[in-house]
Amino acid sequence: MATKMKYHQYTENGKLYMACKKNCGNYEVVGDNTISTTCWKCVMQIVGLPKAPVQKVSTGRPAGWHFMNEFVDKDGNVFHKGVEQPKLKGTLKPTKVVAKKKTKRRTKEEILIARQAEKKAALKKAVKKQKDFLNHKFGD
Repeated sequence: MATKMKYHQYTENGKLYMACKKNCGNYEVVGDNTISTTCWKCVMQIVGLPKAPVQKVSTGRPAGWHFMNEFVDKDGNVFHKGVEQPKLKGTLKPTKVVAKKKTKRRTKEEILIARQAEKKAALKKAVKKQKDFLNHKFGD
């Protein structure tokens, strides 16, 4: 029965440190049953740097243009439901798209003020209803 070789290790402050198996000289914190370890530097050399995510290139067309029944871009290209119609190129004027007005998000303070106003209005209505009941005025 062959036993696997354990790499150089030492204990400090209750943590077990073991040398990297690639002989780079780095020590890593490991568990008690660990036989060998590879440090992060050696892993990076093996795997390589991660590739930067590819940024989407803007086409200059508005959001949802491919859902429109008919869309004409600034170059005169005509699209019906996102499918280009080369025969119609240059025959129509570019589509004017009106951007939606974005609603401003309310702050917590504005929400609390609005809630307080609703409660005050409901309380006022309840008091008026009680006064009308005492004065024998019913909403017929």
